[in-house]
Amino acid sequence: MVLFASTLAFYLAIVWAVVITSWLVRLDWQVMFFRPYQQWSEIHAFVDYYVVLGQRGPTAVMVAAWLGWRSWRQHTLRPLLALGVSLLLLNATVGAAKYGMGRLGPHYATMIGSNEMGLGGDIFPSGHTANAVVTWGILAYLASTPRARRYLSALSAVTSLGVGMATVYLGTHWLSDVLLGWTAGLLILLALPWFEPLISSAETWILDLRERWSARRGRTRTAPAATPVPTPVVLKPRASDRGDAPAREPVSAARSRAPLHLAPGPHTVRSERSPVTPAGSRRPPHADRLPRNPSSSARPLTGG
Repeated sequence: MVLFASTLAFYLAIVWAVVITSWLVRLDWQVMFFRPYQQWSEIHAFVDYYVVLGQRGPTAVMVAAWLGWRSWRQHTLRPLLALGVSLLLLNATVGAAKYGMGRLGPHYATMIGSNEMGLGGDIFPSGHTANAVVTWGILAYLASTPRARRYLSALSAVTSLGVGMATVYLGTHWLSDVLLGWTAGLLILLALPWFEPLISSAETWILDLRERWSARRGRTRTAPAATPVPTPVVLKPRASDRGDAPAREPVSAARSRAPLHLAPGPHTVRSERSPVTPAGSRRPPHADRLPRNPSSSARPLTGG
């Protein structure tokens, strides 16, 4: 709270110094007349590329790719959500201050020695500088160890300092624009812990929504498809075959007919079956008939 309050007081002091056209405005004009891009023209090409580290589009893509990989490895959405909240705060606060104060840049200055406020400009504070502080500072904010946080804090500070001085070198910003941009970016990083409950709630809501959607999708995939029941086809004889040929049995009946030796019905034991006289036999079916004696002699044949 003390650091945030002191940074906010410094922010307001810079704005007030520009509004009253103090010594800070005179310093802005002196640096502009010095024309650093002409004094050190040999580094102009390098500075043109280096200042891209403060542009919102390229830096947001690079940092989002890194934080997205961390989110995938750690199974959490906090890094990406923290980046999104910081960029929203940056657009809301810095954008509102830019269009609210309407200061013109050095290339569009109208009167020597004036503060160029309220003339429809959009450079105060410096968006490149504030974006560099927030985009690279979020890496230090999300560091998992104190050692990594120290190294990333130093790296983000050097990067944002270089981006701010690059805009002054190219003549696109006043020196006071850069000072206010540094302060605006630092205020966003200091205020970010107050949004941690909102980030946690948003992460929980997104994960619950993903679980419900996955469960609904899984139920849709595992639901059995309705199989249409085929309509039975009844085979009827043709009109020309009704009088000539007997009616044919259905195929199912012919297939279900059992063979003769497996005919259905009650089965009896062989000893219980009644004797059956073979057809064409001359033996009378009398039980008291004596059997033929195989040892008896044959009758003589008589001939005439």
